[in-house]
Amino acid sequence: MQEHYSPRELESAAQQKWQKTAAFKAVEDVSRPKYYALSMFPYPSGKLHMGHVRNYTITDVLARFKRFQGFNVLQPMGWDAFGLPAENAAMKNGGAPAAWTYANIEYMKTQLDSLGFALDWERELATCKPNYYRWEQWLFTRLFEKGVIYKKNGMVNWDPVDQTVLANEQVVDGRGWRSGALVEKREIPMYYFGITQYAEELLNDLDKLEDWPEQVKTMQRNWIGKSHGSDVSFAYDVASVGHEGVMKVYTTRPDTLMGATYVAVAAEHALAAQAAAGKPELQAFIAECKAGSVAEADVAKMEKKGMDTGLFVIHPLTGEKLPVWIANYVLSGYGEGAVMAVPAHDERDFEFANKYSLPIKQVIAKIAGDGGYDATQWQEWYGAKDDTVHTVNSGKYDGLGYQAAFDAIIGDLQAKNAGQKKTQYRLRDWGISRQRYWGCPIPIIHCAVCGDVPVPADQLPVVLPENVIPDGSGSSLAKMPEFYETSCPKCGGAAKRETDTMDTFVESSWYYARYASPNCDTAMVDKQAADYWLPVDQYVGGIEHAILHLLYARFFNKLMRDEGLVSTDEPFKKLLCQGMVICETFYRDLPNGSKDWIAPQDVVLERDAKGKIVGATHRVDGLPVVVGGVEKMSKSKNNGVDPQEFIENYGADTARLFMMFAAPPEQSLEWSDAGVEGSFRFLKRLWKVAREHVEAGVVAPYAGGDLNASQKELRFKLHATIQKVADDYGRRQQFNTAIAAVMELLNTYDKADTRGAAGRAVAQEVLEAVAIMLSPIVPHITDAIWSQLKPGTDILAQAWPAVDEAALVKSEIELMVQVCGKLRGSVTVAADAGKDVIEAAALAHDNVQKFMEGKPAKKIIVVPGRLVNIVV
Repeated sequence: MQEHYSPRELESAAQQKWQKTAAFKAVEDVSRPKYYALSMFPYPSGKLHMGHVRNYTITDVLARFKRFQGFNVLQPMGWDAFGLPAENAAMKNGGAPAAWTYANIEYMKTQLDSLGFALDWERELATCKPNYYRWEQWLFTRLFEKGVIYKKNGMVNWDPVDQTVLANEQVVDGRGWRSGALVEKREIPMYYFGITQYAEELLNDLDKLEDWPEQVKTMQRNWIGKSHGSDVSFAYDVASVGHEGVMKVYTTRPDTLMGATYVAVAAEHALAAQAAAGKPELQAFIAECKAGSVAEADVAKMEKKGMDTGLFVIHPLTGEKLPVWIANYVLSGYGEGAVMAVPAHDERDFEFANKYSLPIKQVIAKIAGDGGYDATQWQEWYGAKDDTVHTVNSGKYDGLGYQAAFDAIIGDLQAKNAGQKKTQYRLRDWGISRQRYWGCPIPIIHCAVCGDVPVPADQLPVVLPENVIPDGSGSSLAKMPEFYETSCPKCGGAAKRETDTMDTFVESSWYYARYASPNCDTAMVDKQAADYWLPVDQYVGGIEHAILHLLYARFFNKLMRDEGLVSTDEPFKKLLCQGMVICETFYRDLPNGSKDWIAPQDVVLERDAKGKIVGATHRVDGLPVVVGGVEKMSKSKNNGVDPQEFIENYGADTARLFMMFAAPPEQSLEWSDAGVEGSFRFLKRLWKVAREHVEAGVVAPYAGGDLNASQKELRFKLHATIQKVADDYGRRQQFNTAIAAVMELLNTYDKADTRGAAGRAVAQEVLEAVAIMLSPIVPHITDAIWSQLKPGTDILAQAWPAVDEAALVKSEIELMVQVCGKLRGSVTVAADAGKDVIEAAALAHDNVQKFMEGKPAKKIIVVPGRLVNIVV
């Protein structure tokens, strides 16, 4: 072995060998148990960041460990390649999004390879390739014909200058992020996935996901938002409205209906339009509301504003006239764009009512005397859906508990034909139409005679032209007659192809299934391959994808199941959400009020005796910089570490080891230069230990025979470590403790007697096991060490070391001895020694006698297998 650890040479050699032998190619083999490990695939932005490195290393560790356990492992990789960033880059650089995307893919692929991930590149896919999105289009046409996909008008953020729909995050202070134009709310025709048709199954099947974080399941339950309540019909007041009609609202709390003091409608509601006729002030307010965001999260945070329409509706139970207000917190997409307001028991209604001096009527109180209405207590009362509260100020319903009031009021509404019990979901159908170029074309043809006609299967894919350079103004495809001019598949007449593309969440919702048969050209997935590989056994990705991506993937799995493509109900058996990679931030304030963020490597830190940062200066000019605290690595804060530069300096194994050792995978990992150096030192130490053994001559591992106490202790530690590391990798998924256990084993190795034939054999056994146990985390160095420990063999072909139960049986044990609770020595006794023998050995210890000072023992406490405490 070479004298010094040289990661660049070792890693290059290992990677070339793996590539030459196609070491990680996965093939269906029904004779072996399968293990499908998958990371959330990356967007090809151009460079990997440390968050990618951590995510993919976690998955790779699990995949490699399962391979040692005898599983047939699939670990694929691909690219979430469509999306707006490519269009933005194209506009900035003057090139086509396709060229930018493919160039980034090639570079990022080399970065992934440099990290030594055990990926089956023969299954690589890119969602922007026609052989991928062809099948997405095929499924779209099937679902369109079944009504699971449908078309309707939807409310969107519309940029009138760029003539395009904007995502909520692209609206900045009410203006388009690129054009600066005031954004409008606009209804446009859009295609929707009927995900609400699967709401109940999506909700119930969360209970099947025993190996998902409870936090993620809770987030999905809340997003689906199943609720029980009632429709309530408020008849129009003909005297004020001028005609008959009914306003329908949905409420989860019909028991509070008697506390409704007004109704609020969205700016798009028919009554709002009627009231605004000839009233410039109302028209201006409606225009202001329409310019706001359509996102529920944004609406919840904005200042509540409203205007009185002068119109009224009739309370269905009291006959009282309730004023109709236009309110900016009511979304047209929620129900029918109207809500009943109960300001005494709803936070937003309370805020609105106080602002506009509207009545607040308490209808829920504590049983044990409410002491008058207290706005600070409404949540407590409202949340108590039991008999600890009762209705008040509710006429005939006074004194009823929650359920009794709920049932009584719904019963009366039904009797008056003014409402009925209803189960509803917060979940809304998924609008997938995007007026963007770089996405999957929607396979619909618009015919003046036949209407919307799905593209026939034999005409798929509808190929997206790749030589387009978007200018950011409207839909590029809508400006290309060569794309949209076509003929109707039904009647043959002139027709127009749909120019909207699909939401990129669609591509990422089924890629996991395509990996099972990425080159299949006869079906979306090959059923036999899918039945073998699916579901994914281990999925790894960020918590930020806990709702939409995971919910849509679950939905798509059910769609594919119902089309006979897959046999499973759920796509991902086990889910691990890794924490962020965080790092210190430093900055200087600029005269314009912004901050100049300074890279951590350009900062010199001053620390106190406890290691706490007490000052920081710039490495170049020596002047102070502000310590901004620890935040997620990002370009905007200039606190990222370039993985490629890191690998060149330390090697991929150091990166992998530090990432797995610095924190448990689900927790945030704080970047530490000292931690990196420590990881690098450990690998150098590992290399030195292995080299010293190899240079003394490799031998057969220990297979039986007499051992001295030191060698027995080393074998005990070895097999206890094998047992623990397997549990840490497999059941616990805590890689930091697995690494720590191997480090402890090497500490024991350093102290052990490894001389002589027996000692050398035990040393060989330990180092072979250490190589395999660390191989999932540091595969390059362990590959090289194994080739020296076992020349002519490949570590990838080995099995996980078996635990020798006999080694875990100790003939002797060491017990700590305390005098009055303070450690004074240790004694070695037979493992089966009785209490009398243990006490005698402890009392005979010279240091124990010294601290007993000739006093008799009042009590001797023996903790089996651990210690003896003598009380004098």
